[in-house]
Amino acid sequence: MAGNKVTAEEALAFHLEPTPGKFEIQATVPMTTQRDLSLAYSPGVAVPCEAIAENPELAYDYTNKGNLVAVISNGTAVLGLGNLGALGSKPVMEGKAVLFKRFADVNSIDIELDTEDPDAFCNAVKLMGPTFGGINLEDIKAPECFIIEQRLKEEMDIPVFHDDQHGTAVICAAGLINALHISGKKIEDVIIVLNGAGAAGIACIELLKAMGARYDNCIVCDTKGVIYQGRTEGMNQWKSAHAVKTEIRSLEEAMKGADVFLGVSVKGAVTPAMVESMADNPVIFAMANPDPEITPEEAHEVRMDAIVATGRSDYPNQVNNVLGFPYLFRGALDIHARAINDEMKIACAHALAALAREDVPDEVALAYGKSLSFGRDYIIPTPFDPRLIHRIPTAVAKAGMDTGVARRPIIDMDAYEVSLKSRMDPTASILTGINARARAAQARMIFAEGDDPRVLRAAVMYQRAGFGKALVVGRIEDVKAKLTETGLADAVRELEVVNAANTTHLEQYKMHLYDRLQRRGFDSQDIHRLAARDRHVFSALMLAHGHGDGLVTGATRKSAHILDRINHVFDAGESSKAAGITALIHKGRIVFIADTLVHEWPDEEDLADIATQAAVVARNMGLEPRVAFVSFSTFGYPVSERAEKMHMAPRVLDARGVDFEYEGEMTVDVALNTQAQASYPFSRLTGPANILVVPARHSASISVKLMQEMGGATVIGPILAGVDGSIQMCSSGSTANDILNMAVLAACKVG
Repeated sequence: MAGNKVTAEEALAFHLEPTPGKFEIQATVPMTTQRDLSLAYSPGVAVPCEAIAENPELAYDYTNKGNLVAVISNGTAVLGLGNLGALGSKPVMEGKAVLFKRFADVNSIDIELDTEDPDAFCNAVKLMGPTFGGINLEDIKAPECFIIEQRLKEEMDIPVFHDDQHGTAVICAAGLINALHISGKKIEDVIIVLNGAGAAGIACIELLKAMGARYDNCIVCDTKGVIYQGRTEGMNQWKSAHAVKTEIRSLEEAMKGADVFLGVSVKGAVTPAMVESMADNPVIFAMANPDPEITPEEAHEVRMDAIVATGRSDYPNQVNNVLGFPYLFRGALDIHARAINDEMKIACAHALAALAREDVPDEVALAYGKSLSFGRDYIIPTPFDPRLIHRIPTAVAKAGMDTGVARRPIIDMDAYEVSLKSRMDPTASILTGINARARAAQARMIFAEGDDPRVLRAAVMYQRAGFGKALVVGRIEDVKAKLTETGLADAVRELEVVNAANTTHLEQYKMHLYDRLQRRGFDSQDIHRLAARDRHVFSALMLAHGHGDGLVTGATRKSAHILDRINHVFDAGESSKAAGITALIHKGRIVFIADTLVHEWPDEEDLADIATQAAVVARNMGLEPRVAFVSFSTFGYPVSERAEKMHMAPRVLDARGVDFEYEGEMTVDVALNTQAQASYPFSRLTGPANILVVPARHSASISVKLMQEMGGATVIGPILAGVDGSIQMCSSGSTANDILNMAVLAACKVG
């Protein structure tokens, strides 16, 4: 992202904390009793062992093979960094493994092989074949990668896929299908120029030829110019396969009249003059990383009719491999495929292209802070489109079945699609979307507690991640000293430190506060003390006067104290419609609990207000609200006067005619469990509730803390809703990352 600076210290801290590396392994079976151990290991384990020995296919039923992919490298071409060796590549391979999990729920393990000898490499991988359902090769230099992949494909009976080659090729093909669709051209007619004849370049041109591009229409260039028939210098068998009969010798000549340019080469390889010489509606895929062969701005300056894609996330049309490999393997694993063939890759490209031509769901538009619709600036879906998981693997699996590489074809494709939808963690895309919206908002964020090192780190992260300006309330010398202690001495110049001594607005703040509090027993001395010496009041005054767009606080004091202080400046007390909404994230589910902050013992009117505020927060985060008023009783039984208000609250909402689902009162299991809900067919909820409105603040606090400590849930909040300013409060145990998340919510004005 533009402005998304990551410092070396941050990157190292991210990999070091909370534990070294990026993933761990967890058991999926109970391992508590002696009986569990007897089943998991000896003697119970002998039974599946014998069954698999007799019928190897059963490995997919009784082991994790069917959902396990190895990410394998020798580190000879790591990112754009060159040959870092096997161990130097491990952080990248771990990263790839977690992307498999995040985007397609594929379990993945990284393996680094300490050899540059293709024979030794192939032998090692081949011998590991029984362990895995698929092999993802990564960061191996050309031409060895061609030799290795070809050999392993021939010798192994599971999919072998070199992502640097085919991942790029598939996304490139998807984008090209749509670019040609927009410019009204056919793949068999267009002249394609490729610059860069390494692994990715050759895979791109081979896939496009398999899709109908004509051999004579494709001109491939490398550092020595055009690859023509008869050329001897810097050639190998893979380049020779794409040599054409031509008199053209340079990229510049090749570009004249070309319809499509594909670049997997270096920054600046393409000049504006070359773009100018291309055919009408030229298609330019400048995929060099990190900087494209030509930027979209430079291309559009000379050719308004150009359709441009790059490898970068800060430009439209990002050619991003994460759109391909997770879903290709998901589809291949689910049919127990012997290989990932061209037909499966082409099916993946067509499915991606078709997805980009459809209406974009609201949550995606929300995530990118702009409405996306099919056209020159949107020819490839975005990585955070929730439809990818159920649309792409189904197309891949079908192609695999049609071409005979499926060991176990899927009988019911509709049921398969439904099962894919349930695999993905919806919270991940929600949080990603909020980050993207915050980046678009560019909010000036007030960090109230500039005397705390965690808050200072969060402020630095907020600014360096490109979310906007960080305003820290504190003393300059103190901020400087604490930043230096945390190894961020260079960040002092980046932050704006604000306090009562250096602001020009103190008198204005005091007058405002006096107007609000003079009839509540505060004299002018009290007002001065509050405005000039209490950082929470001072920060709230800054926000109230528009001297910042959002406020984060709560890391150093209890939330009740802070709410009391904020209430001096904003209406955030029990008499207002304010409420605290806490989000619990657990095993891919997000549930809001309300009110966790403001109301001690709300009545039915308050409960209706709380439900309405929670519905606003849920919608702000891209969820369709389903509210349950929870109690120890369900629909009036057992009878209790303590539960009466929970019974009455839905009737208050009936009278108000609100536009979200709600029901109650009910126990928590009826609210969250579809099987328990089935006993109440008259209930108005169409699925599990995602908002639980609880009877009192003590039940809210107990529920949240119990889920956090016993259930291992991630807690976000309380999110303060129904207050005029965008204020978020973190808990006193927050890490710098938690504080940053609350700042991001404040920037998005969630609540």
